[in-house]
Amino acid sequence: MIRIATPDLVTNSYFPALAAEELGLYREEGIEAHVELLPSLDAVKALRDGGVDFVAGGAHSTLLAFPGWAGAKVAVTLSQGTPWLLVLRADIPARRGDLAAVKGLRLGAAPGPDRALLQLLSDAGIDPRRDGITIAPVPGALDPGASFGVLAAQALERGDVDGFWANALGSETAVRRGVGKIVVDVRRGDGPPGAGQYTFAGLSTTDALIARDPDRVAAAVRAIVRAQRLLATDPARAKEVGRRRFPHDAAEIIAPIVERDLPFYDPAVSEASVTAMNRFAQAIGMLSGPVAYDQVAALAFSGLWRRA
Repeated sequence: MIRIATPDLVTNSYFPALAAEELGLYREEGIEAHVELLPSLDAVKALRDGGVDFVAGGAHSTLLAFPGWAGAKVAVTLSQGTPWLLVLRADIPARRGDLAAVKGLRLGAAPGPDRALLQLLSDAGIDPRRDGITIAPVPGALDPGASFGVLAAQALERGDVDGFWANALGSETAVRRGVGKIVVDVRRGDGPPGAGQYTFAGLSTTDALIARDPDRVAAAVRAIVRAQRLLATDPARAKEVGRRRFPHDAAEIIAPIVERDLPFYDPAVSEASVTAMNRFAQAIGMLSGPVAYDQVAALAFSGLWRRA
């Protein structure tokens, strides 16, 4: 059994990895695989220590256990671009793209994604300390089995936070409940230049597994690419996956979110995205200098990164 760890199961960003399991695509490619929930740091440590075979998450988080990209690579992209959105309370007078509206507010952000939020604010000339911004996980977000986006929407509704930084499913939940509004979606051009490419959702594995069993890695990549194609052809299949693994409310809204995100479900690990991610990793102190494209992207599988 191939084990795939992810820091969030209830998300559109890493969804192709889960869809490949629930729609039987791993099995059709000749492997048995299961996607399981682990916090971001635990997931990449488990990858390093052999406890899991892959991690489906923010690609930059691989650096937490593989400094300088030594010993790990991204095998396929699950979703292009920085996958988190900034949502604020519906009653806050903030226009779309108005990052200055966060001054003085309490923001929820999960460990890992919070680094991207901090860089976003820094690039916009906003200093959390100077501008009275509190950034922390929402209540319950660090509990086993917690899904940050869902909990963030609930925390906003209760008034525990004034806004949050989370995936589109959590954002959509808050919007549909009438308690929040999307202020910044960096993948769609909001925020400072380059913010939409800080990182991307990727399936990472070890150099050791690639060398030892390239066929298994290739099978996983093929299953992911097939999941992306299937969703592009029939986005309604996302609801089938959601009903098996998501809370009821999230399952009911995942299909339109997936349909909206289809342009981002491109499996290619491009040189441009790797360069931008490594630049972000240097800016936040996770990487000491540039790293060559082929040290990050598993180019042995690049022939499988075709959508058509």
